[in-house]
Amino acid sequence: MYQFLDSEPVRKEKRLIWAVNRSVMENIGFVPIKRGKKSKSHWNLFVFLLKIFTILLKITGYYQKGYGNAKTINVNELTLKFPNLPTAFNGFKILHLSDLHIDSIPGFAALIIEKVTSLTFDVCLLTGDYRRDINGSFSHILRPLHILSKYIQAPEGTFAVLGNHDTYLMARYEQESGMKLLVNESVEILKDGDKILITGTDDPFSFYTDDALLCLETKGYDFKIAMVHTPELAKVASRRKYDLYLCGHTHGGQICLKEGSPLLSHQFEGKQFNHGKWNIGSMTGYTSRGVGVSGMPVRFNCEAEITLITLEK
Repeated sequence: MYQFLDSEPVRKEKRLIWAVNRSVMENIGFVPIKRGKKSKSHWNLFVFLLKIFTILLKITGYYQKGYGNAKTINVNELTLKFPNLPTAFNGFKILHLSDLHIDSIPGFAALIIEKVTSLTFDVCLLTGDYRRDINGSFSHILRPLHILSKYIQAPEGTFAVLGNHDTYLMARYEQESGMKLLVNESVEILKDGDKILITGTDDPFSFYTDDALLCLETKGYDFKIAMVHTPELAKVASRRKYDLYLCGHTHGGQICLKEGSPLLSHQFEGKQFNHGKWNIGSMTGYTSRGVGVSGMPVRFNCEAEITLITLEK
């Protein structure tokens, strides 16, 4: 069972203020970030370089191999141990999905469903980026998301945050997507008298506001989970005594050298956050390589992943 920390009237008021602010940010000529702001023009250059790279892959015959790699999704199961985990949550399973970009590959929802159907989990957490493009229409992803949502409904809830490819307008379609959106807010998960906290922030990569920091100022819980699209707020979450930080955004590089080094990365916080497990102080973090692909539908030396995390005391 779960419950939001804020009452429904307070949530509605906060959501309205957030939607107004987010709509402005989506339409201005720069991107608000924690360090100030950056130009949106870099994305156009990035898209141009991707087009050149796509042509090279097709000329050399590697494109089809990369496309096949992108359609191959692996289930990565891991166990994380915490001394302060409440007893009732020993063995608690989290299904973590990130960066679906569900419209990048035709029929991609069916490939995801094939992988999650046999999995058992207590809660499902999705850390952003549901469409391919960073602007324009998103109505075409609502149906595949709705179909997928039937297979990722969890006993303790299915929660999502937005990424830099997502628009505030998606918040209107929580019913259709089958996910509860966390916009700089928290929910309690109650189980056999024990409770844990899950906090979800808005995307800090392109739509940063101080509300993302303020929502992490939570106290009075033995165990807290932060779900953020990027690793950018990891140090803040660690200082605020969060125990587990789940994110994505990096795609693990998506196109990597054989030793796993990305050819291109939007990850600025450090190489340790590029993919997999990492630690800051007593907080454990995990960066997903992502389920889908961004920019071009190929992967090299970087497997797509669905992550199933078991918490143990």
